[in-house]
Amino acid sequence: MSSELKKVVQTNKTANTTLNELNVQFGAIKAKSNEVRKQQLRIENENLRQQIELAKQQLIDLETRNGKKQIPVPRQSATKPSVQVNNVQAQASPKPTANAENQAAKPSKDKKPKTEKNPWKKPEAGEKASAAEEVIDISRLDLRIGKIVEVQKHPDADALYLEKIDVGEDKPRTVISGLVKHVPIEEMQNRLLVVFCNLKPAKMRGILSEGMVLCASTPEKVELINVPLNSVPGDPVYTEGYARNPDAQLNPKKKIWETIAPDLKTNDDLLVCYKGAPLYVPEKGQLKAPTLKGVNVK
Repeated sequence: MSSELKKVVQTNKTANTTLNELNVQFGAIKAKSNEVRKQQLRIENENLRQQIELAKQQLIDLETRNGKKQIPVPRQSATKPSVQVNNVQAQASPKPTANAENQAAKPSKDKKPKTEKNPWKKPEAGEKASAAEEVIDISRLDLRIGKIVEVQKHPDADALYLEKIDVGEDKPRTVISGLVKHVPIEEMQNRLLVVFCNLKPAKMRGILSEGMVLCASTPEKVELINVPLNSVPGDPVYTEGYARNPDAQLNPKKKIWETIAPDLKTNDDLLVCYKGAPLYVPEKGQLKAPTLKGVNVK
């Protein structure tokens, strides 16, 4: 083989090798580009989902504040039964006499006529609530960001603060908290915090309290929960994995808060969680305790 031919063969081998390497690199670039695009689409879809969820929740919150009860729409699992008629039998049967009709119409003296339940009858007030209403979890709580606009000691209790808290309504709510021994009054003024808004109002030393401030708590120490810095009064608080659907007002007899409270805790990263699911303000951030890990929030 001549030297020129050897050079051509060698050049061809080198070109094929380079071409293969370029094909591999192009495939890797294409795959990476596709993955980046998929990730962008996932992020865009999640942002849209959060915006839709936020808009839906804002509507629910507005209706709840105006006293409109949120009632789940029941599903109809069965279609209305149809009545089958045996035409042959109807034609073959003789027409009953008037006397026979009268006898059939008269109820027996010994037996009471049976009354059948109407499956299409709407439930009356006081009947058993639907399964959705009986679910007890954090979705039933109306947790919102609040801002203390005024605070002073309770006139009849040295251990209680009397606060005026803006929770995004027409006027601030009056809330009474047993925090005098744990939080200086200077740290309470203008403070952003988490307010439990749909507890039934109750009098404390003669003054009606219209909510509860949530804190990380041990027998020795109590801390106010830190909220995202860009939060504003009235921002609803969500929990990952739970659809927010608060009652207008909790019924104390059903012990809803007492059932939920044991599972509301801080984790090892100081995040406030319900059964391990973090609480957060959409597009703003999560709720955290200053220092207390693995303690109840109440």
